[in-house]
Amino acid sequence: MKVVHTSGKRKTAVARGTVREGTGKVRINKVPLELYSPELARLKLTEPLELAGEVANNVDISIRVNGGGVIGQAEAARMVIAKGLVQWTQDMDLKEIYTHYDRTMLVGDPRRSEPKKYGGPGARARKQKSYR
Repeated sequence: MKVVHTSGKRKTAVARGTVREGTGKVRINKVPLELYSPELARLKLTEPLELAGEVANNVDISIRVNGGGVIGQAEAARMVIAKGLVQWTQDMDLKEIYTHYDRTMLVGDPRRSEPKKYGGPGARARKQKSYR
């Protein structure tokens, strides 16, 4: 039996997933996609499935996500779904569709928050001073 393991990252959220033959079930942390909340995160997760079309109905995808916030986790899981389907089908057309729609489905976003430095409340902001 064919099984594909993929992972996706977004900010500090890490998602690991498994794609195997099945009937189109998608579970995130053992919760079915239909019951996943909030709605905005659920909509993000359905994008790669809708773009894939019929392919998504022949596989079961189980994902474990931890770290980060709600949307970060959703985008990491979305990356797992997209990468997993591309690896499963070995279809370059599907990869092309995902890339044209939104490149972050297949390629991670390297941006990270800059570390805070001394002399101010943040990475770049500094304490103000007045000479009067």
